[in-house]
Amino acid sequence: MAIDEREAAHRAASDAEQVAWVDEQDRPLGGLPRAELRERGLISRGTFILLFNSAGQLCVHRRTLSKALYPGYWDVAAGGMVQEGEDYADSAARELEEELGVSGVPLCEHGRFFFDEPGNRLWGAVFSAVSDAPLKLQPEEVLEARFMTVDEALAQSPCCPDSLKALQLYLQTL
Repeated sequence: MAIDEREAAHRAASDAEQVAWVDEQDRPLGGLPRAELRERGLISRGTFILLFNSAGQLCVHRRTLSKALYPGYWDVAAGGMVQEGEDYADSAARELEEELGVSGVPLCEHGRFFFDEPGNRLWGAVFSAVSDAPLKLQPEEVLEARFMTVDEALAQSPCCPDSLKALQLYLQTL
């Protein structure tokens, strides 16, 4: 499947976006373009929002092929990088609305974790939300989405390893 012009333009803008740069203790160091952080192996901040419906099913979506990390993978969490000067909660609300079109719902924070893989080093904050509102998928980032049980979500392959870690942290808090 080819990447269309809209996705390519979105990817270029995303790579240039100023995101939070932090140290291994999650202390702010400033902001750098997202692509530079990846290329230099520096640490950023990210949010992971587990969206459930009122039946307790988790929203799982498939990432577009233009994504820099895990293109085409299944993802158990909406989310993204925290922008420079933004806090985790504001980032989570922004990302949930951008990716899935869900806004105005309470977000519950479940903790943070450090993820360290080549090209993807970040401090992640895990949030959950419940909504039965219709999804409005961001076409540059999300190919498809559906609600399923957590066990079904865990069986999706390939699945983003950072969001799986976020889901595991969430499950430990129950």
